[in-house]
Amino acid sequence: MVYKNLFNRLFFSLFFFIIYFICLNNQYLLFILGTLIYLFVFYEIYKFFRKLFKLILSYLILSYICFSIYFILHYDYLTFNVFVFTIILFDSFSYFTGKFFGKNYIFKFISPKKTLEGYLGGIFFTNFFYITYFYLIQIEINLVKLIILLNLTILFSIFGDLIESYFKRKNNIKDSSKYLPGHGGYFDRFDSFIASIIFLTIYNII
Repeated sequence: MVYKNLFNRLFFSLFFFIIYFICLNNQYLLFILGTLIYLFVFYEIYKFFRKLFKLILSYLILSYICFSIYFILHYDYLTFNVFVFTIILFDSFSYFTGKFFGKNYIFKFISPKKTLEGYLGGIFFTNFFYITYFYLIQIEINLVKLIILLNLTILFSIFGDLIESYFKRKNNIKDSSKYLPGHGGYFDRFDSFIASIIFLTIYNII
């Protein structure tokens, strides 16, 4: 059962990778893709979340407004891709590090499967990957700004995951839906992005 869940997780992750890469060089396709994902999340909230509904809805509306502002006024190809892949890499590294080495469970009352080892592994390997990547391809980039962007994105990714877990716990549900086997639902899969895009928009405005 564990390996089936892992297979489903990898399969649907690959599926989203393919769609993302199809849209990668087109800002408008990315905006449409993001809007469709938000619509799926809104549908899940409407159908499965009863408690704190107005609060959750307000949170999603704020996130979508920030998403729209970013794409209309501040979109940058390199920054956005670093942002997106930071979320993906941190989530993946945290998942596998926690899966194989996790012992110290934290946030038990909100998200019981999260471990300190998973978080630390995710932070370390995500930073290591990007610093190594930009060094090898020799693109001129402000390393301090890169590290700040990486780690603030990671921080808000963690917040996004915990916020979504809190909303699920208040509604006594394990997954936001069953639409994405291995991931739960769209809210489960994109919880980190929903919170982090608020940060990215404010980061660019400032």
